[in-house]
Amino acid sequence: MMHRNPTAEIGSIGVTHTQLAIQTELGWLFREQPIEDFGIDAHVEVVDSEQVSGRLLALQIKSGLSWFREQSPDGWWFRPDAKHVQYWTNHSLPVAVILYHPERKRCYWQLVSHETLAKTSRGGWKLLVPETQVLDERARTSLSQAAEGDPYTLRIRELQLARPWMEKLAEGTRLVVDIEEWVNKSSGRGAISLGVDHEDGKDPEQLASWTVYLGLSSYVDVIPKLFAWANVGLHAETYDYADYDDYPFDRHDWGELHPYRNGAGEVDFYRFELTLNGLGRAFLLVDQFATTGRRQLTA
Repeated sequence: MMHRNPTAEIGSIGVTHTQLAIQTELGWLFREQPIEDFGIDAHVEVVDSEQVSGRLLALQIKSGLSWFREQSPDGWWFRPDAKHVQYWTNHSLPVAVILYHPERKRCYWQLVSHETLAKTSRGGWKLLVPETQVLDERARTSLSQAAEGDPYTLRIRELQLARPWMEKLAEGTRLVVDIEEWVNKSSGRGAISLGVDHEDGKDPEQLASWTVYLGLSSYVDVIPKLFAWANVGLHAETYDYADYDDYPFDRHDWGELHPYRNGAGEVDFYRFELTLNGLGRAFLLVDQFATTGRRQLTA
């Protein structure tokens, strides 16, 4: 008489519970990858407001109490082998490890990245799976953000998308950022636009615009971070003609960056000028090499 392997049964149950959590708690799509398993058991696709997004996560699912033996104050240590670490960190999709606890009937998760992986004293790897990271609706934001892609890759991609603006600055074009901040809105609602100052006394030629909600964050703190490739300063011509006597609020805490006027006590207006900084200049050099350079010797 043939008997089913208990380990296989527990593994199957873990995949089933993971699928239920993905589908019922998050409302996302789950696709098991049962064939030629090289360390990925399933793919998950994020669904936003019933719209399939095309953003994916890869899952490695481990089931059974044996994966919960090595406890830490914050959760459990998972120890992958070196070949799986290499495979996961080089994978085209973000990878998450899922541990299924059969007694609690609960799945716990952790993303695999250079930030979450820890090198052991013997040259191996370990990954902390926190007890607080239960695979339920509370995981939605973190996993959705992870599905956007590796943060390193995303930051490089953002610089690539901003390259035409960097090139304009390098060529001597004056770029300005116009901001409207709704100062009485707790959402931090505002509008930001990037444009070219043709120095003809007219409004800037708009290149791009965004609606933002910065919450309680300070606009003067956040704006330089949104244009990290440039130095941000006041647009001299605008502020030379500003009449601060008409500004309705206390100005004692103003720093170098501040509004030039306010409209009806509701909207602060700013106009900042961008100049290319070290990051912007360095990226243009790297981008030029990546576009035209020869392949390099690597280990």
